Amino acid sequence: MFAKMDSGIFAGRASLAAMAILFSTHPGIALAADAIAVNSDDLTLPPPEPSRFARFEQKLSDWHVVLGGGAIIVPKYEGSDEFKVMPVPFVTATFRDVVTIDPRGADIAIYEQDRFEFSARLGYEMGRDEDDADRLRGLGDIGMGGTVGAKATVNFGPAEIFAQVDKTIGGSDGLVGEVGIEVNHPLSQSLMVGARASAVFADENHMQAYFGVTPEQSARSGLARYDAGAGLKRADFSVSATYMLNQNWMVRGEAGVGVLVGDAADSPIVAEKIQPSGMLLVGYRF
Repeated sequence: MFAKMDSGIFAGRASLAAMAILFSTHPGIALAADAIAVNSDDLTLPPPEPSRFARFEQKLSDWHVVLGGGAIIVPKYEGSDEFKVMPVPFVTATFRDVVTIDPRGADIAIYEQDRFEFSARLGYEMGRDEDDADRLRGLGDIGMGGTVGAKATVNFGPAEIFAQVDKTIGGSDGLVGEVGIEVNHPLSQSLMVGARASAVFADENHMQAYFGVTPEQSARSGLARYDAGAGLKRADFSVSATYMLNQNWMVRGEAGVGVLVGDAADSPIVAEKIQPSGMLLVGYRF
Protein backbone atom coordinates (compact mmCIF):
# COMPACT_ATOMS: atom_id res chain seq x y z
CA MET A 1 0.00 0.00 0.00
CA PHE A 2 1.36 3.41 -0.87
CA ALA A 3 2.28 5.82 1.86
CA LYS A 4 -0.08 8.78 2.12
CA MET A 5 1.16 11.87 0.33
CA ASP A 6 0.26 15.51 0.82
CA SER A 7 0.02 16.43 -2.84
CA GLY A 8 0.22 15.17 -6.39
CA ILE A 9 -1.44 12.26 -8.06
CA PHE A 10 -0.58 9.86 -5.22
CA ALA A 11 -3.01 11.41 -2.69
CA GLY A 12 -5.28 9.69 -0.19
CA ARG A 13 -5.50 5.91 -0.22
CA ALA A 14 -7.08 2.90 -1.88
CA SER A 15 -5.73 -0.61 -2.20
CA LEU A 16 -5.34 -2.70 -5.33
CA ALA A 17 -4.46 -6.34 -5.59
CA ALA A 18 -3.44 -7.56 -9.00
CA MET A 19 -4.57 -11.10 -8.16
CA ALA A 20 -4.40 -14.36 -6.71
CA ILE A 21 -4.51 -14.67 -10.47
CA LEU A 22 -2.47 -17.77 -10.60
CA PHE A 23 -5.22 -19.39 -8.52
CA SER A 24 -2.75 -21.26 -6.38
CA THR A 25 -1.12 -20.81 -3.00
CA HIS A 26 2.22 -19.89 -4.56
CA PRO A 27 3.73 -16.99 -2.56
CA GLY A 28 4.84 -15.37 -5.82
CA ILE A 29 1.29 -14.09 -5.69
CA ALA A 30 2.50 -11.80 -2.94
CA LEU A 31 3.91 -9.86 -5.86
CA ALA A 32 0.47 -9.57 -7.29
CA ALA A 33 -1.19 -8.90 -4.02
CA ASP A 34 -1.14 -5.16 -3.30
CA ALA A 35 0.28 -4.74 -6.76
CA ILE A 36 -0.87 -1.19 -7.36
CA ALA A 37 -2.13 1.07 -4.63
CA VAL A 38 -3.73 4.07 -6.27
CA ASN A 39 -4.96 7.02 -4.34
CA SER A 40 -7.67 9.38 -5.39
CA ASP A 41 -9.40 10.57 -2.23
CA ASP A 42 -7.93 14.06 -2.48
CA LEU A 43 -8.34 14.54 -6.21
CA THR A 44 -10.48 17.56 -7.01
CA LEU A 45 -12.99 16.57 -9.68
CA PRO A 46 -15.73 18.75 -11.21
CA PRO A 47 -19.24 18.06 -9.91
CA PRO A 48 -21.37 15.82 -12.14
CA GLU A 49 -24.09 17.29 -14.31
CA PRO A 50 -27.49 17.11 -12.59
CA SER A 51 -29.57 14.25 -13.92
CA ARG A 52 -32.30 11.82 -12.99
CA PHE A 53 -29.50 9.46 -11.90
CA ALA A 54 -27.92 11.98 -9.50
CA ARG A 55 -28.57 9.88 -6.39
CA PHE A 56 -27.13 6.75 -8.03
CA GLU A 57 -24.09 8.70 -9.24
CA GLN A 58 -23.52 10.00 -5.71
CA LYS A 59 -23.49 6.42 -4.45
CA LEU A 60 -20.87 5.47 -7.04
CA SER A 61 -18.67 8.41 -6.03
CA ASP A 62 -17.96 6.59 -2.75
CA TRP A 63 -16.20 3.82 -4.68
CA HIS A 64 -12.68 3.77 -6.13
CA VAL A 65 -12.34 1.29 -8.99
CA VAL A 66 -9.26 0.19 -10.92
CA LEU A 67 -9.26 -2.04 -14.01
CA GLY A 68 -6.20 -3.33 -15.79
CA GLY A 69 -4.04 -6.19 -16.92
CA GLY A 70 -0.52 -7.37 -17.54
CA ALA A 71 1.67 -10.44 -17.17
CA ILE A 72 3.42 -12.26 -14.34
CA ILE A 73 6.18 -14.88 -14.30
CA VAL A 74 6.46 -17.30 -11.37
CA PRO A 75 7.59 -20.87 -10.67
CA LYS A 76 5.06 -23.51 -11.74
CA TYR A 77 4.49 -24.40 -8.08
CA GLU A 78 6.06 -23.44 -4.78
CA GLY A 79 9.46 -25.11 -4.94
CA SER A 80 9.58 -25.61 -8.70
CA ASP A 81 12.64 -24.89 -10.83
CA GLU A 82 10.45 -24.28 -13.89
CA PHE A 83 8.53 -21.10 -14.68
CA LYS A 84 5.27 -20.07 -16.28
CA VAL A 85 4.15 -16.76 -17.71
CA MET A 86 0.50 -15.89 -17.27
CA PRO A 87 -1.76 -12.99 -18.25
CA VAL A 88 -3.09 -10.92 -15.36
CA PRO A 89 -6.52 -9.38 -15.74
CA PHE A 90 -7.70 -7.64 -12.60
CA VAL A 91 -10.37 -5.45 -11.10
CA THR A 92 -10.54 -3.93 -7.64
CA ALA A 93 -13.04 -1.70 -5.87
CA THR A 94 -12.60 0.18 -2.59
CA PHE A 95 -15.48 1.73 -0.69
CA ARG A 96 -14.56 4.72 1.50
CA ASP A 97 -11.30 3.05 2.56
CA VAL A 98 -13.42 0.57 4.53
CA VAL A 99 -14.09 -2.35 2.18
CA THR A 100 -11.71 -3.46 -0.58
CA ILE A 101 -12.87 -6.15 -3.01
CA ASP A 102 -10.39 -7.68 -5.42
CA PRO A 103 -9.61 -11.06 -7.03
CA ARG A 104 -8.25 -12.38 -3.72
CA GLY A 105 -11.45 -11.66 -1.80
CA ALA A 106 -12.34 -8.81 0.53
CA ASP A 107 -10.64 -6.78 3.26
CA ILE A 108 -12.85 -5.02 5.79
CA ALA A 109 -11.43 -2.25 7.99
CA ILE A 110 -12.58 -2.75 11.59
CA TYR A 111 -10.51 -0.38 13.71
CA GLU A 112 -8.16 2.54 13.08
CA GLN A 113 -6.46 4.69 15.70
CA ASP A 114 -3.54 7.00 14.95
CA ARG A 115 -0.88 4.79 13.35
CA PHE A 116 -2.62 1.48 14.05
CA GLU A 117 -5.09 -0.31 11.76
CA PHE A 118 -6.87 -3.64 12.08
CA SER A 119 -8.90 -5.39 9.38
CA ALA A 120 -10.69 -8.68 8.71
CA ARG A 121 -9.98 -10.73 5.60
CA LEU A 122 -12.11 -13.10 3.50
CA GLY A 123 -10.70 -15.01 0.55
CA TYR A 124 -9.83 -18.40 -0.82
CA GLU A 125 -6.98 -20.85 -1.36
CA MET A 126 -7.01 -22.47 -4.79
CA GLY A 127 -4.95 -25.49 -3.82
CA ARG A 128 -2.62 -27.33 -6.20
CA ASP A 129 -3.08 -29.73 -9.12
CA GLU A 130 -0.70 -32.65 -9.55
CA ASP A 131 -0.74 -31.89 -13.28
CA ASP A 132 0.95 -28.53 -12.62
CA ALA A 133 4.40 -30.15 -12.97
CA ASP A 134 5.96 -33.57 -13.55
CA ARG A 135 7.44 -33.61 -10.05
CA LEU A 136 3.94 -33.47 -8.56
CA ARG A 137 2.68 -36.60 -10.35
CA GLY A 138 1.29 -39.11 -7.90
CA LEU A 139 0.91 -36.62 -5.07
CA GLY A 140 -2.77 -35.97 -5.79
CA ASP A 141 -4.55 -32.65 -5.87
CA ILE A 142 -4.96 -30.20 -2.99
CA GLY A 143 -8.53 -28.95 -3.08
CA MET A 144 -9.76 -25.38 -2.98
CA GLY A 145 -10.79 -23.84 0.34
CA GLY A 146 -12.12 -20.59 1.71
CA THR A 147 -9.99 -18.42 4.00
CA VAL A 148 -10.79 -16.14 6.92
CA GLY A 149 -8.22 -14.00 8.64
CA ALA A 150 -7.09 -10.71 10.10
CA LYS A 151 -4.35 -8.14 9.53
CA ALA A 152 -2.80 -5.54 11.84
CA THR A 153 -0.58 -2.71 10.62
CA VAL A 154 1.38 0.11 12.22
CA ASN A 155 2.37 3.03 9.99
CA PHE A 156 5.54 5.07 10.43
CA GLY A 157 5.53 7.64 7.64
CA PRO A 158 6.50 5.81 4.44
CA ALA A 159 6.98 2.52 6.30
CA GLU A 160 4.32 0.02 7.34
CA ILE A 161 4.92 -2.89 9.71
CA PHE A 162 2.31 -5.61 9.36
CA ALA A 163 1.24 -8.99 10.71
CA GLN A 164 -1.52 -11.12 9.24
CA VAL A 165 -2.96 -14.59 9.64
CA ASP A 166 -5.29 -16.64 7.42
CA LYS A 167 -7.11 -19.88 8.22
CA THR A 168 -8.15 -22.13 5.34
CA ILE A 169 -11.49 -23.90 5.65
CA GLY A 170 -11.37 -26.94 3.39
CA GLY A 171 -8.45 -27.62 1.08
CA SER A 172 -5.30 -27.87 3.21
CA ASP A 173 -7.16 -26.83 6.40
CA GLY A 174 -3.99 -24.92 7.16
CA LEU A 175 -3.07 -21.75 9.02
CA VAL A 176 -0.61 -19.29 7.44
CA GLY A 177 0.85 -16.18 9.05
CA GLU A 178 3.08 -13.42 7.72
CA VAL A 179 5.01 -10.60 9.36
CA GLY A 180 6.99 -7.96 7.56
CA ILE A 181 7.70 -4.38 6.61
CA GLU A 182 6.87 -2.40 3.49
CA VAL A 183 8.31 0.98 2.51
CA ASN A 184 7.03 3.22 -0.29
CA HIS A 185 8.66 6.50 -1.23
CA PRO A 186 7.69 9.05 -3.93
CA LEU A 187 10.56 10.19 -6.12
CA SER A 188 8.24 12.66 -7.85
CA GLN A 189 4.53 13.39 -8.16
CA SER A 190 4.35 10.65 -10.78
CA LEU A 191 6.85 8.02 -9.65
CA MET A 192 6.64 5.83 -6.55
CA VAL A 193 9.24 3.21 -5.59
CA GLY A 194 8.84 0.59 -2.91
CA ALA A 195 10.43 -2.35 -1.14
CA ARG A 196 8.97 -5.17 0.95
CA ALA A 197 10.40 -7.89 3.19
CA SER A 198 8.44 -10.54 5.08
CA ALA A 199 8.59 -13.94 6.75
CA VAL A 200 5.89 -16.57 6.23
CA PHE A 201 4.92 -19.15 8.86
CA ALA A 202 2.57 -22.12 8.49
CA ASP A 203 1.03 -24.80 10.68
CA GLU A 204 1.49 -28.56 10.24
CA ASN A 205 -1.65 -28.99 8.12
CA HIS A 206 -0.47 -26.49 5.52
CA MET A 207 3.12 -27.72 5.52
CA GLN A 208 2.17 -31.38 5.20
CA ALA A 209 -0.32 -30.66 2.43
CA TYR A 210 2.14 -28.72 0.26
CA PHE A 211 5.52 -30.17 1.25
CA GLY A 212 4.88 -33.53 2.91
CA VAL A 213 4.89 -36.94 1.22
CA THR A 214 2.75 -39.69 2.76
CA PRO A 215 3.56 -43.40 2.31
CA GLU A 216 0.80 -43.65 -0.31
CA GLN A 217 2.08 -40.60 -2.19
CA SER A 218 5.61 -41.98 -2.02
CA ALA A 219 4.50 -45.26 -3.59
CA ARG A 220 2.72 -43.46 -6.43
CA SER A 221 5.28 -40.73 -7.11
CA GLY A 222 8.61 -42.37 -6.32
CA LEU A 223 9.52 -39.53 -3.95
CA ALA A 224 10.82 -40.36 -0.49
CA ARG A 225 8.37 -40.26 2.39
CA TYR A 226 8.57 -36.92 4.21
CA ASP A 227 6.85 -35.31 7.20
CA ALA A 228 6.77 -31.51 7.14
CA GLY A 229 6.22 -29.79 10.48
CA ALA A 230 4.96 -26.35 11.47
CA GLY A 231 7.28 -23.37 11.47
CA LEU A 232 8.96 -20.76 9.29
CA LYS A 233 8.28 -21.58 5.64
CA ARG A 234 9.95 -18.84 3.60
CA ALA A 235 11.35 -15.33 3.46
CA ASP A 236 10.17 -12.95 0.73
CA PHE A 237 11.76 -9.79 -0.68
CA SER A 238 10.55 -7.50 -3.47
CA VAL A 239 11.09 -4.10 -5.07
CA SER A 240 8.60 -2.15 -7.16
CA ALA A 241 8.08 1.01 -9.17
CA THR A 242 4.76 2.60 -10.12
CA TYR A 243 4.50 5.41 -12.63
CA MET A 244 1.37 7.52 -13.09
CA LEU A 245 1.07 8.42 -16.76
CA ASN A 246 -1.74 10.84 -15.88
CA GLN A 247 -4.58 11.07 -13.33
CA ASN A 248 -6.05 7.79 -14.54
CA TRP A 249 -3.42 5.59 -16.21
CA MET A 250 -0.55 3.89 -14.39
CA VAL A 251 2.19 1.33 -15.06
CA ARG A 252 3.73 -0.87 -12.37
CA GLY A 253 6.68 -3.23 -12.44
CA GLU A 254 7.73 -5.50 -9.60
CA ALA A 255 10.45 -8.10 -9.05
CA GLY A 256 10.81 -10.38 -6.07
CA VAL A 257 12.47 -13.45 -4.69
CA GLY A 258 11.34 -15.96 -2.08
CA VAL A 259 13.65 -18.28 -0.18
CA LEU A 260 12.21 -21.54 1.17
CA VAL A 261 13.57 -22.50 4.59
CA GLY A 262 13.17 -25.18 7.23
CA ASP A 263 11.03 -28.22 6.48
CA ALA A 264 9.74 -26.60 3.29
CA ALA A 265 13.24 -26.28 1.84
CA ASP A 266 14.13 -29.89 2.75
CA SER A 267 11.05 -31.41 1.11
CA PRO A 268 11.66 -33.86 -1.77
CA ILE A 269 8.90 -31.99 -3.63
CA VAL A 270 11.13 -28.90 -3.78
CA ALA A 271 13.46 -28.72 -6.77
CA GLU A 272 14.68 -25.17 -6.08
CA LYS A 273 14.71 -23.23 -2.80
CA ILE A 274 15.15 -19.83 -4.47
CA GLN A 275 11.85 -18.67 -5.98
CA PRO A 276 12.15 -15.55 -8.19
CA SER A 277 9.14 -13.85 -9.77
CA GLY A 278 8.20 -10.67 -11.58
CA MET A 279 5.30 -8.80 -13.11
CA LEU A 280 4.33 -5.84 -15.27
CA LEU A 281 0.87 -4.27 -15.01
CA VAL A 282 -1.07 -1.44 -16.61
CA GLY A 283 -4.12 -0.04 -14.82
CA TYR A 284 -6.86 2.56 -15.25
CA ARG A 285 -8.42 4.28 -12.25
CA PHE A 286 -12.01 5.48 -12.39
